Amino acid sequence: QVQLVESGGGLVQAGGSLRLSCAASGGSFSVNAMGWYRQAPGKQRELVAHISSGGITNYLDSVKGRFTISRDNAKNLSYLQMNSLKPEDTAVYYCNAVMVVGYFSKYLEVWGPGTLVTVSS
Repeated sequence: QVQLVESGGGLVQAGGSLRLSCAASGGSFSVNAMGWYRQAPGKQRELVAHISSGGITNYLDSVKGRFTISRDNAKNLSYLQMNSLKPEDTAVYYCNAVMVVGYFSKYLEVWGPGTLVTVSS
């Protein structure tokens, strides 16, 4: 069964940096678009950054210039480099991917379990 697993979350002071990683695994698949979402307490989940299979990126306005999404297609990995972190970036960050799975090339949207990022002031 295909799955995504995030790593790299933790506690950091304001102005600091963290790098999140997302690894895709399980069975026969290819990865199409990938993204990072976040959900802060009491708020809706929001798209932070997105990268297409061709490498085109899009960002939430509030993270532009501070966060960078990238991917390693050979290793089925996605990264979110987060610099100049602010307390308002505190949230659970989720990896998301559209994956093409199995013999019949079924498209699946897959989510990771999330990793907590806490930015202290």
